Amino acid sequence: MPLALLWVATPSTEVYNGFGVTESLVNRSIYHGKSKRICKKQGSWNSCKLNAAKPQKRTSRFPVLSSMVANPTGDVAVLSSEQRVYDVVLKQAALVNRELKAREDLDLDVKPDIAVPGTLSLLGEAYDRCGEVCAEYAKTFYLGTQLMTPTRRKAIWAIYVWCRRTDELVDGPNASHITPTALDRWEARLEDLFRGRPFDMLDAALSDTVTKFPIDIQPFKDMIEGMRLDLRKSRYKNFDELYLYCYYVAGTVGLMSVPVMGIAPESKAPTESVYNAALALGIANQLTNILRDVGEDSRRGRVYLPQDELAQAGLSDEDIFTGKVTEKWRNFMKKQIKRARMFFDEAEKGVSELSSASRWPVWASLLLYREILDEIEANDYNNFTKRAYVSKAKKLLALPVAYAKAIVPPQSLSSVAKV
Repeated sequence: MPLALLWVATPSTEVYNGFGVTESLVNRSIYHGKSKRICKKQGSWNSCKLNAAKPQKRTSRFPVLSSMVANPTGDVAVLSSEQRVYDVVLKQAALVNRELKAREDLDLDVKPDIAVPGTLSLLGEAYDRCGEVCAEYAKTFYLGTQLMTPTRRKAIWAIYVWCRRTDELVDGPNASHITPTALDRWEARLEDLFRGRPFDMLDAALSDTVTKFPIDIQPFKDMIEGMRLDLRKSRYKNFDELYLYCYYVAGTVGLMSVPVMGIAPESKAPTESVYNAALALGIANQLTNILRDVGEDSRRGRVYLPQDELAQAGLSDEDIFTGKVTEKWRNFMKKQIKRARMFFDEAEKGVSELSSASRWPVWASLLLYREILDEIEANDYNNFTKRAYVSKAKKLLALPVAYAKAIVPPQSLSSVAKV
């Protein structure tokens, strides 16, 4: 399945050898300076105050079927995929809070580079190449990144390219040759670049990025796990299974991006709530991808729809392979679209909490992906032979709407004012 959230992935990306950059990416953490909150400085690594994570009661907003695990007392506890993923959200929020606390006494915007002669220009070229890939394959989002600070903009490009290359492993022209062993090697490369040992130029850009922002490796590893699922699994028996898959291949992108996007200094929202909204946007976009690509996936023998819900609607895989729009199919699709929109609604709560310079591309992504659901409805739910897409004119019209939403203050401020 194609990646979702901020990215639309298909054609292969050029791989560039950049071993000469390696040494400049090792041990970049040298700190000095007097006490000053870095979040007050424009262009800082997150340009914001990140609120301490506050425990919140977790309630499931969507019906899911759960996994069973044993707790220390020997009793059987219920743990759904949504709960398992939320544990990752809490970990990412806690990481950012720890990083901020560790750096708040430093008069630094980002971690400084150790300049090794001849390497910084190569690193600049690496980021430029990432920008070119983003501009070619995600034009609307690339345009939105132009409002971001240069450091953030380049970091987001680097994340985009890594996600794209990862998706290409199982969805690109060489996908038929990819094995679990190849994904294991890709994960080993990931671990190396997080240690400051990139394999090529594009890896080097991400390796530099993770030294400058509090980015954890776990969401990246989880995305690779999603690729492993694509190699061995073509059916999902219920939404609990599908939710976990959507997290792996798309929700992870939101968790990767929040540390770079930053949270608005004036935001009163708990850090984990912003991460949860980013996760929701990834889930929403991937569900939208799935609903858009039903016909395309079926021709590859894949059905990314909950099997139990198909059965409840009186449908089966055979109905999908036949590709005939019936009243049963329309009713089924209405429910699937409603669920995707619920995730988009959840995502909206967090976009306004991001730093002001980062909101525009995220709003643009959210609005444009949500319009795909409108197009499916406009096609009378025929996603077998018709591919729903947003026209270029509608994309252009969405940009000023996204910008208008981006300049609205954080929603949490309004909530506080009403109290």
